[in-house]
Amino acid sequence: MSNTTFTNLEGFQVANPDLTITINRADLLQVMMGVKTLAAQIDDGTAKIEGNREVLGQLASTLIDFELGFEILPGTKSQAQPEVSVAKKGPFEQDLRQIDP
Repeated sequence: MSNTTFTNLEGFQVANPDLTITINRADLLQVMMGVKTLAAQIDDGTAKIEGNREVLGQLASTLIDFELGFEILPGTKSQAQPEVSVAKKGPFEQDLRQIDP
């Protein structure tokens, strides 16, 4: 995996995947917002997995934490960067960032 995104195509699934995760979009949003972890949703049955759960750890090791003021396009970086307090979360959780006044 390199410089890629996860997508799904209706009717397409690899013949013998290492891991399959099934989750409702609304529940995935909870993970993306940092409200609930993917691991917690797997543990409580909200998300279902089939295959090797260790693949999640391998995937998590490839993720990158971006700074709050990350310059998406050249020239879009803010001139005044607020001071940011970051609480480190698990590999599939959104960092909770608090901007100090």
